[in-house]
Amino acid sequence: MKIIFFFILSLFLFSEIFSQSFQVGITSKTYTDVNRNNRQVKAEIYYPALSAGNNTTPANGKFPFIVFGHGFVMTYTAYENLSSEWIPKGYIIVFANTETGFSPNHEEFGKDLRFLVNSFLMDNSNNAFLLYNKIDSASAIMGHSMGGGSSFLAAANNNSIKTVIGFAPAETNPSAITTAANVTVPALILSGEKDGVTPPAQHHLPIYNALASVCKTFVNIKGGAHCYFAKPNFNCDFGETTSSPGISITRQEQQQVTYDLLGLWLNYYLKNDTNSLSVFLDSLQQSNRITYQNSCVIPSAAEVNILQKMEFEIFPNPASDYLSVTSDEFPYELKIFSADGRWSRLERIFEYSQCIDLSTFPNGLYFVSFHYEKTVLHKKLFIVRNSF
Repeated sequence: MKIIFFFILSLFLFSEIFSQSFQVGITSKTYTDVNRNNRQVKAEIYYPALSAGNNTTPANGKFPFIVFGHGFVMTYTAYENLSSEWIPKGYIIVFANTETGFSPNHEEFGKDLRFLVNSFLMDNSNNAFLLYNKIDSASAIMGHSMGGGSSFLAAANNNSIKTVIGFAPAETNPSAITTAANVTVPALILSGEKDGVTPPAQHHLPIYNALASVCKTFVNIKGGAHCYFAKPNFNCDFGETTSSPGISITRQEQQQVTYDLLGLWLNYYLKNDTNSLSVFLDSLQQSNRITYQNSCVIPSAAEVNILQKMEFEIFPNPASDYLSVTSDEFPYELKIFSADGRWSRLERIFEYSQCIDLSTFPNGLYFVSFHYEKTVLHKKLFIVRNSF
């Protein structure tokens, strides 16, 4: 028994020694949005570094990044628990440092988050920037409470990001619930069961239910709180003491649940770790710390293989007034039908590429079905015409 124990311990220590880990570097930058009267958007940037500290040398490699929105009357420093967790694992976090007062503008905050995604990515080509050539194009928008709701405002009709994540997302003005219908990227919402600040039934669940995401998950942390996603914070914690009775876990326990599940989600969507989504879905089923809702369509390995070999593609997605379809194999039948079955179209296609008119189809979720000989493949299609 001792031999087995020391063998397992040796494996653990070996993996720890050779696992990738980085120090936390910190830098700041203010971006100017010329399309909003030269609005100044301040960002605090935490990144993988060779040594900890301000403006230290970045680590070697390119790193995916997360743009993060803070909660009401909170600042980025309340979320340094997230930077401590994710920077060593090879992620960059860009904290928006705007709308910190008692009268925040949710719409502008959402636009700040969206603007930071594009602006920060452009800095990868700026050889005067500290993180020049260190920024991977894979990105996410994430936020807590007000910042969570604003994250969904920022993710609407936005395909430049890989995923959106909300910690106890609050309803906003304009409505995050209404806007969620225009969010098509994969979405994860984490909720504390005993949250009385933004009760799940009035905030988190309506946002989740409205999402048009091809893959979406709602995680209810048993006994969890609203503020426990962040570090201890006077403003948030004071509000919670008056509104959230029945909290039955610790801040550390809630954050550990969050890290366990979120780590798998981020690895899949931002680092292309193909096994992580299956492990994530298995963890949802097996964990006794949560309840959950999930809606994800994951193609089988056989379908992916056939799809890759046939090179059947649809573009753009989301679409507005037209859809371009291409396939190396033809002729084939293409069926387009809405999720509720009320709208459909059948096309017989005899050439490599064809453009299909969608101008009469209303906004919503559709399925594109490709029929070639005995092979049938499916893809989700979103028709979206409303602008952010």
